[in-house]
Order: sequence, then C-alpha cells, then structure tokens
Amino acid sequence: MTAVTMTGRPFSYPKERICILLLEGIHPNAVSEFERCGYAAVEQLPGAPDEDTLIRRLEGVHLLGIRSRTQLTRRVLEAADRLIAVGCFCIGTDQVDLEAARDLGIPVFNAPHASTRSVAEMVMGEIIVLMRRLFEANAATHRGEWLKSAAGSWEIRGKTLGIVGYGNIGTQLGLMAESLGMDVAFYDTATKLPLGKARRATSLHELLGAAQVVSLHVPDLPSTRGMIGAGELAVMPPGSYLVNTSRGHVVDIESLAAALRDQRLAGAAVDVFPREPKSAAERFESPLRGLPNTILTPHIAASTAEAQARIGDEVAQKLVAYSDVGDTTGAVNFPEVALPLRPGGGVRFMHVHRNAPGVLGQIVAAFSTRGININAQYLATQEAVGYVVVDADADAAQAECLAELRLLEGAIRARTILDRG
Repeated sequence: MTAVTMTGRPFSYPKERICILLLEGIHPNAVSEFERCGYAAVEQLPGAPDEDTLIRRLEGVHLLGIRSRTQLTRRVLEAADRLIAVGCFCIGTDQVDLEAARDLGIPVFNAPHASTRSVAEMVMGEIIVLMRRLFEANAATHRGEWLKSAAGSWEIRGKTLGIVGYGNIGTQLGLMAESLGMDVAFYDTATKLPLGKARRATSLHELLGAAQVVSLHVPDLPSTRGMIGAGELAVMPPGSYLVNTSRGHVVDIESLAAALRDQRLAGAAVDVFPREPKSAAERFESPLRGLPNTILTPHIAASTAEAQARIGDEVAQKLVAYSDVGDTTGAVNFPEVALPLRPGGGVRFMHVHRNAPGVLGQIVAAFSTRGININAQYLATQEAVGYVVVDADADAAQAECLAELRLLEGAIRARTILDRG
C-alpha cells in the first residue's frame, strides 16, 4: 500500500487507485460508504465465483467484500497479490481460512451484531408458525381443503425455549421469547450471564430434554459439526420442535428427517444446510423436502433490508478504518489495535510479523539508527502474529526504514500512511 517518489520518500497509496471488489450482491450502502471516504475503484459482482475464477478476479484487488457463499481458501488467499483486508458482510466467518489469512497478515472483519434482530425475529416467527401448524394449514387451504381443527396447535406461552449458543442472537431471542410468555433455558460452552429470567443448563442433553422448542445459534467448528444427531434428537421430548438458523453442518439432516417422518418431532424450521446451491440456477436437494410441518428457507435469516443496510455500513467502515489508519478493531483473526484517526506525526508505519521475542526491539532500532523520532507506538499480539504501529516524524530516511522493516526476520508485511493533515 506504499509507493515511493523519485526522492525515495514514501507516501500513502492514492485512494482512487485502491481496488475494492464486492461479491454476492453486497448492499449499496457499502459502495456509498467507500465513495464517501474517497474510494472510487469499487467493482461489484452478484455471485460467488468458483476458486479458479476467484483467484483471477482477485488480481490487483486490495480490499475484498464477501458474504457467506464465497470460499476463501488458503490457495485463494496466497494467490491474492495485493489483498490487505477481507470484509465478511455477514455474521459468520467460517467461509474464510482465518489461519491462512492471519499468516499472510490479512485481517478479516465481519458484522457480528448488525443482523441479530433480523435472525431473532425470524426464529420467533417460525416458532409460532410451527406450533400453530400454520405452514400446513396454509398449504392445505391453497389446495382447496378446509382443515379447521385445533389438533396439534399450541400457544407458545408457558412453553420452554431451549437456546443452544447464548451469544448475540441467542440472548436477543431469549428476551424476545420471554416477552411473549415463554420460559427460556440456554446452553453454552462459555460462561454467559443470563438475561431476564433465562436459566443456564449444565449440559446439552439437559437442555434438549427440558425444552419444547430448541433453537441453534452456534458457529461452524469441529466441536459443533454434527452436534445434533440421532442421539440428541432422541433426547428431545416427543412432539417438540427444532429450529436451525446457525450453520448447516451442525445438524445431521438424515437423522432430523427420520425424526420428522416418525413424528417424534412435531416440526422443524431449517435455514442452513450442509450443501447449499451456489446460485438460483442450481436445484436444491435435501431429505427434508416434502415433509409436513417443516419450514425450509434458503439461508435468509439475516436477509432483511434493514440488516443488509446496517451490515453494508458497518463492514465498509471497518475496512476503511484499516486502510486509512491501520485500525484493526473488530478483526476476528488479527491483533486488535484501536488507533487515533490521524497519525501522531508525519508518517504512520504498520508492521505485521511473526510473534517472537526481540521483534519490537528491531523495529525500534530501525528508526533510532536513522535518527527518526517516534511520536507514538502501538502493539498487540494474537497467537502467532504481532502487529506494531509506529507514528514517526517525516524524514528523508523513511523509505530506507520501511525497506528494513520489510526485511526483518519474521516480517509478514509493512506499509505506511502519511498524515495528510
């Protein structure tokens, strides 16, 4: 991100030449935010390219925006010749090889809060639809049938909602359900403060056995893949309901289909699947298709106009903050360093390196041996990577200093930003 003048002094890479690629129909708010901040080279593509196509499209791209379908593998990231940051315009980041991005000095940002309300509202609506059997009644009426009956139709008041994963969405869902008269229990592997009257279950099986409705809100991790299988479904009370808006691999779909066919479960709502079509042209296949009282939606829990607009703003702002000043607040795979909007001196140096003893001393020495005054210094480390930001006085030796920083043992990348005043 640094160019060098004929005199050898570095200056900030011109914003109009910073290439931004946005995939999967990211909300126009993102483009507006980039343009407002002076970024003009923004390209938008509607879909999620395959790996080879993505590698070609990333040539010369500095900032990349994706949603949930684009897969950023190590191969893709290593081939990206100019990429400095990735924005996931969604909640999840499991579509990105976060370790590979970290190893390459590429911070990854997301929007963990912007769509929580949209997801919670959809789950709450689905619970009511399932327990009133509205899905089946609607289909029957469209066929000309008149099934006026209270059989299998229940109020949600007084029923227990079990929430697996008590994070941003889980807590908001719990408060919403409680306001409608439901009892709320939750299970999380981390210690979480209960909100409202929610109570913590000591194990997953305890939660499953106590709830009439179970809603899943966990990330896609080795520990969560297949966490709801035949054994777990058997623990749930007969006539209960399952809702999954988290990740497709969390539930064993074949086991869920069997439980619905055998009427051990009264219904289910599923928004995410182990295999999802890459585009609208591809046919969706699942053993859940055609089952009664089963709501299937195409990964749209966060897809409201309000949520997508908020996500567009939030993630674009994080990418701009990193590009403009080096701020990594909110990065999911990278040391978080909150920085002032302008460098404390003439030039800001940013250095990403392997986290090893002695690196900071070498960085400071690169400035002191050239007589460059350091005005401010920021440092954070995360696992194998360290991130140092140095604000220094403008000096003719800037280019030499930057070149040395890039050659330090363990250096991953370095760049500079001028204080333009």
